[in-house]
Amino acid sequence: MADLIDKLRAGVRDVPDFPKKGIVFKDITPILSDHALLRASIDLFLERCREKKIDKIVGIDARGFLFGSAVAYELGVGFVPIRKRGKLPYKTEVTKYSLEYGEAEMEMHVDAVKPSERIVLVDDLLATGGTSAAAATLIAKAGGKLLEAQFLIELEFLHGREKLGQTPVISFLKY
Repeated sequence: MADLIDKLRAGVRDVPDFPKKGIVFKDITPILSDHALLRASIDLFLERCREKKIDKIVGIDARGFLFGSAVAYELGVGFVPIRKRGKLPYKTEVTKYSLEYGEAEMEMHVDAVKPSERIVLVDDLLATGGTSAAAATLIAKAGGKLLEAQFLIELEFLHGREKLGQTPVISFLKY
């Protein structure tokens, strides 16, 4: 397992001053473009999910869609996209959140998660936790039960997991 984590870590590219000066962006496109690393990263999420009785995987716009939809497909469960406001065509529930470099709003279709459905949240990165907390809020408003929030990468120095309260947080690569 340590060898796999080392290989994935080597596939993450640091991009300084993106999206603005002073931020070092963790770019996962080298992982996505390498079939073995992509498969390995999806397998990490799958291993965390296999023993849980999950109804749906929720993925956050946009890289959470890549991992989350693959996990949902393999598990044979539904996938729910949470997107930036204005991107979903049907009636939505909206919530505001803060990023490490600004503010935004996320939305989810009002009928995407049913009351009592068991949900796992999947995304590529946990930074300040604002986006993930917004997703958790949308899931809770719909009556879903958030079992766990899973991330390929966590920037621990930003303490984002604190915004998820009692929700168990799993991250595979920690910086």
